[in-house]
Amino acid sequence: MTLKPPFDVRTIQLKWLLFPLILISLFSCDPKDNRHKEDEVFRYNEHYNVATLDPAFARNPPIIWPTNQLFNGLVQQDDSLNIIPDVAKRWTVSEDTKTYTFILRDDVYFHKHEQFKTKDSTRKVSAEDFVYSFNRLKDPSIASPGSWVLSNVDRYQAVNDSTFQITLKKEFPAFLGLLTMRYCSVVPEEIVSFYGNEFRSHPIGTGPFKFKRWEEGVKLVLRKNNLYFEKDEDGNRLPYLEAVAITFLPDKQSEFLQFAQGNLDMLNSLDPSYKDELLTATGKLKENYKNRVKTITGPFLNTEYLGFYLESPSKEVRSKLLRQAVNYGFDRVKMIKYLRNGIGEPANSGFIPKGLPGYGASGFEYNPSKARALITKYIEDSGNNTPSITIGTNSQYLDICEYIQRELGKLGLEINIDVMPPSTLRQLKSTGKLDAFRASWIADYPDAENYLSLYYSKNFTPNGPNYTHFKNATFDSLYESSFKLTDINKRKLLYRKMDSIILEQAPFVTLYYDQVIKFVHKNVTGLKANPQDFLVLKRVKKTSKQR
Repeated sequence: MTLKPPFDVRTIQLKWLLFPLILISLFSCDPKDNRHKEDEVFRYNEHYNVATLDPAFARNPPIIWPTNQLFNGLVQQDDSLNIIPDVAKRWTVSEDTKTYTFILRDDVYFHKHEQFKTKDSTRKVSAEDFVYSFNRLKDPSIASPGSWVLSNVDRYQAVNDSTFQITLKKEFPAFLGLLTMRYCSVVPEEIVSFYGNEFRSHPIGTGPFKFKRWEEGVKLVLRKNNLYFEKDEDGNRLPYLEAVAITFLPDKQSEFLQFAQGNLDMLNSLDPSYKDELLTATGKLKENYKNRVKTITGPFLNTEYLGFYLESPSKEVRSKLLRQAVNYGFDRVKMIKYLRNGIGEPANSGFIPKGLPGYGASGFEYNPSKARALITKYIEDSGNNTPSITIGTNSQYLDICEYIQRELGKLGLEINIDVMPPSTLRQLKSTGKLDAFRASWIADYPDAENYLSLYYSKNFTPNGPNYTHFKNATFDSLYESSFKLTDINKRKLLYRKMDSIILEQAPFVTLYYDQVIKFVHKNVTGLKANPQDFLVLKRVKKTSKQR
């Protein structure tokens, strides 16, 4: 179902007719800005309102994407999920794996601002800036949703101007991955103090782009940071683009029209309202777009699944026979082909998604005969001739749930579907009020531990993310042991073993591993698919003419 925008379509059309004039006015505020070239501006649309540009509140993609251009942290990750230097040029880890010592670069400067009171209106980043930024992240009065990132941190200190040290309470091999989150960005105390709560709309960071102008709900413009410290392989200073222009049109069909007309450089994700216009059933671009549009795809660390609440009063949900039957009872390959236009990977493996070390446990292949036999066995054992399971979902995934309903119905298991708003679904799932539910888990950080934490018994909701209330002593023991292994290859074997345990018990039904897909015009180069779907624009280029 396509939601109608709460405004007159003529208003939308007028806004977009004025779009080129809006851009001109934004850049003409300063005479020096007139030298910019339109083909050096990267333009994309954000459907949802950006609530803040403060990285301490970067909890979702609409906020993470622009703050990713404005700020840096100690470390970053590349497009293959490797942890690489950022403001820290190198680091060491103590023998007990609890203390991390970071050596900072000496050429990282904050964006210019008069409050720095220096000749150049800027200053160099020091280790004390990270102390301040971490203190702020933990400050209860700030109430950052990212404060949990430091929950395992015992202490941190600036050893000197260029050395920052963090000590953990207990071993946690995935800790460096946590530090790549935008929450851990470095911010300047004097600017935050000057603006107070208004730092949300006056961000000063160290990123490849600097803040220019924000008209909330209408447009956001970022300009090139000429002081940015990173360079490309040939020694050229990044970024290549002159500016980033973000608009906030909530209607996806209108967004698609603007992309097709060349007013936007990128179309992010695939919406049912236009998927059949762009793609064939196998996920290929249709002929009329091939010459001017290209797709950028890659694994997305997102597992889409059905979960079973194992403490449910429903005997059917508590039955491993029926949970396994659901896993065997529908064709994931066909589901992806016809309901997702080939976008996504059929989840015939475990809960760990494709792209992470530990992926590859042997899962459930489509086997209707085996599913029917399991259902028959349940009926014989229980005396219940009409077993049924009710699945809670929102309207966005109704087609997938209806497909599973039809396929399992043919085999003798009745599937009921309860459609509800996303907020209601989240609340009922978190409080154990749903026998079964449609859900997804997007990685907070690039380590399989993040996924396996959903089945650790000490993480039962509402105190953690174990929505199914799965409990297994062997799994728990292996999970705790994984924290003591720094070798990723050893952890990978342990992760796969844990994934196999939960697969056998079937507290979930994996549907598909999601896929990043972006549509861009062919004059855009350097944009890559990031497994966490971060938007990285510092290496993006545009040519003046599409080829």
